[in-house]
Amino acid sequence: MMKAGENMIVQISSGQGPAECELAVSKFYEALKKEYPEIELLSVHKSRISGGSTSIRFSTERDLSELEGSVQWICRSPFRPNHKRKNWFIDVSIIPEQEEVSKEQEIRFERFHSSGKGGQNVNKVETGVRLIHIPTGITVTSTAERSQFANKRDALRKLNAILEQREKAETGKQVNSAWREHNRIQRGNPVRVYEGMAFKRKK
Repeated sequence: MMKAGENMIVQISSGQGPAECELAVSKFYEALKKEYPEIELLSVHKSRISGGSTSIRFSTERDLSELEGSVQWICRSPFRPNHKRKNWFIDVSIIPEQEEVSKEQEIRFERFHSSGKGGQNVNKVETGVRLIHIPTGITVTSTAERSQFANKRDALRKLNAILEQREKAETGKQVNSAWREHNRIQRGNPVRVYEGMAFKRKK
């Protein structure tokens, strides 16, 4: 279930399908754009055929998880007139969204007595800083500096470095997930069926 303010990333893919499936990818996105004008295009991998795409990714504030699965297009091939096949399938997948980098309100600050450099005076002032990133539970501390402000800045730098690494890892997972889904098409029980070159939805 989507949380408030979250965007869903949806991928439409032809998988290993032929040119007809690549055309269906573009037609299905155009149909969805008419149905949900607010969806935002993220990326398009064009195919060699005119008007076709091997995959299209878009984001939406709507929960379109009901679209996940295969979409069937019933149409005689516009590229091979004598071809007997007229059922073409494409895949719709929900791609996990990467985590956002830290926001100030997502961090809890704690002060503590530093036991680092600075001699006896360091124990008299709470100069050590501990930052807790609430969404992930990541905790970093800094006692290297003499002032609380400097330690806070140092701890924030450490935290942002950790979160950036996590973001890169999540982005990698997202890309890998997208390509896995690109090659997966289930032809049974399509979530939607369309007919003809006009790509009219079959109820």
